[in-house]
Amino acid sequence: MLPRVPLSCVTAPADATVTDFKLPVPDADAAAHSARLATLIREQIEAGGGVVPFSRFMELALYAPGLGYYSAGASKFGEAGDFVTAPELGPVFAACIAESLAPVLQQIGPQARLLELGGGTGAFAEVALKRLLELDALPDRYAILEPSAELRQRQRDRLQQRLIPPVFELVEWLDAPFADDWEGVLFANEVIDALPTPRFAIEGGGGGEAGEVYEEHVALEDDALVRVLRPADAFLTNAVRHIERRLERRFPSGYRSEVLPQLPYWIQAVAGGLQRGAMLFVDYGHPRAEYYEPGRDDGTLRAYYRHRMHADPLLWPGLQDITASVDFTALAEAGVAAGFDFAGYCSQASFLLGNGLAGVLQRIEAIDDAVERQRRTNEVKRLTLPSEMGERFQVMGFEKDVEFGAAFLAGDLSFRL
Repeated sequence: MLPRVPLSCVTAPADATVTDFKLPVPDADAAAHSARLATLIREQIEAGGGVVPFSRFMELALYAPGLGYYSAGASKFGEAGDFVTAPELGPVFAACIAESLAPVLQQIGPQARLLELGGGTGAFAEVALKRLLELDALPDRYAILEPSAELRQRQRDRLQQRLIPPVFELVEWLDAPFADDWEGVLFANEVIDALPTPRFAIEGGGGGEAGEVYEEHVALEDDALVRVLRPADAFLTNAVRHIERRLERRFPSGYRSEVLPQLPYWIQAVAGGLQRGAMLFVDYGHPRAEYYEPGRDDGTLRAYYRHRMHADPLLWPGLQDITASVDFTALAEAGVAAGFDFAGYCSQASFLLGNGLAGVLQRIEAIDDAVERQRRTNEVKRLTLPSEMGERFQVMGFEKDVEFGAAFLAGDLSFRL
């Protein structure tokens, strides 16, 4: 039974839906903001003949101009937000990433650019640029592709305050990927998990026969948002059949999950005219065989609100993050299809260890302030321990006429793809 969420829940916090998840109650301003987005979603559903694909709902919930979770101004990162990303923990993550990118930027030379997708609070850009300056590997341009005007301003304020003027002058903000041919590095941390994803379901089949592929949609029922199934189009059906062929097994009736058939086109779009350089992606997810294992029969979709994870993506549109894990096998296929060579795949812990973490640990040990030393030690633990981010997050790289060098030598996981 797919869940239903009353649209009234955005203005009536006592609704049972809220109680069931034990979530904090949005304040009046937040509830009003969500109600405005819910009205837009309702209009889209009515214009769509009574349903919209779940991927369209997710796109509106996250990116509707001025209203979506990522395009509006609500706090998202850190203790006051809904989740914490690696760059927000401290400088370790960005410093190690910069260490891995420096050889690529140096190979390209003075015309190299660095494009960061989704800049968060600007914490990554600040540390990465400082470390690249130390390594004599500054790019000619550091561009941030950021959909939120509020986050752009936060990033600008932070970087202007914390970077020396010649380095700050390298930074620019883009509304779209580079339109011209360019050379350099594309970097994305926790971006692919937030791409609007189609949801599929299998009905029927068995005995070696393939079941019918359906797509999850969002509809209105008694003024409630509900998730319903409709027959999938050929594009989504072919994507599901591709997965089954690679797995060498059929999905059973009732199996539900996500798939991003548009991922190859997205990679090509964000890379644009990248003629020479590298792409580096950090995210949480699984190789295909683990992503679609039989026991994971409702996919990986979840929502985050005030550091609480729950299973209802329809609740409070615009106030919560909606995310699905990354199929890293699909990402490898998409990167190669875009004309890049596969460079490597490993856990976040292994990648950091192979890209300067040992030096970071030495510098931490030399810190005189015991409180600060412990804080940095805890940061490293959160980034590397298997029970924290170390194994749940993975890193994948691609290269074109450049070499990452030793970046992926520690803990190679490509055999699992």
